[in-house]
Amino acid sequence: MMPKQKSRKRVLAVTTSVDEYRTTGYRTGLWLGELTHFYDVVTDAGHEVVIASIDGGFVPLDPESLSTIMLAQGGTKKRYADRAFMDLLRDTPAVSTLRALDFDAIYLTGGHGTMYDFTDPALARLVSDFWAQDKVVSAVCHGPAGLLEATDTKGRPLVAKRKVTGFSWPEEKLAGRADAVPFDLSKALKQRGAKYDKALRPMAKNVVTDGRLITGQNPMSAKAVAKAVLKKLR
Repeated sequence: MMPKQKSRKRVLAVTTSVDEYRTTGYRTGLWLGELTHFYDVVTDAGHEVVIASIDGGFVPLDPESLSTIMLAQGGTKKRYADRAFMDLLRDTPAVSTLRALDFDAIYLTGGHGTMYDFTDPALARLVSDFWAQDKVVSAVCHGPAGLLEATDTKGRPLVAKRKVTGFSWPEEKLAGRADAVPFDLSKALKQRGAKYDKALRPMAKNVVTDGRLITGQNPMSAKAVAKAVLKKLR
């Protein structure tokens, strides 16, 4: 008797389209490892990851995520050298063109650019649709900025009374971006009623699961978020 084939799932990974801070000369964009770590875990399990961005088209990369230390973590250097993979970031679909019906889960990647464009109404509608369709909603680091404007089926903030995490203010200070970011992500989540949780040490891995809502605190948490998503998809 042939073994039963597991169902192949489709996961939508959303990235920022913003390449610079509005108040400084700092450059920003997608934190590459937060995509590659998640992508590798999910695709190695036999599932598909579709990469999209807020505006569509080219995905900017945060230059600090391309440092020697960052590229050495979790196979990111191998992906950065992989032309076929990097070409996936050249012409991505815009979130406004996508439907939750066509996917099984959504993953919101990080990078400081998300602080500017993840409050986009099209993303809020898409995340809300994933939730309404009983699908997995996940995010990492600054990606939970994409949860701020999303709502549940009763029109309440999606994060209200739910346990979440995201890049902490101590981590923002450690990164030297406390004076550059437009808002404190942890505070914004709390203002919408979220039960915000952070690790005892900055940059320590931390993943929080509340039903179908899965969030990771920082770049070190992306792989663990992917594993948590896979567990829910099973």
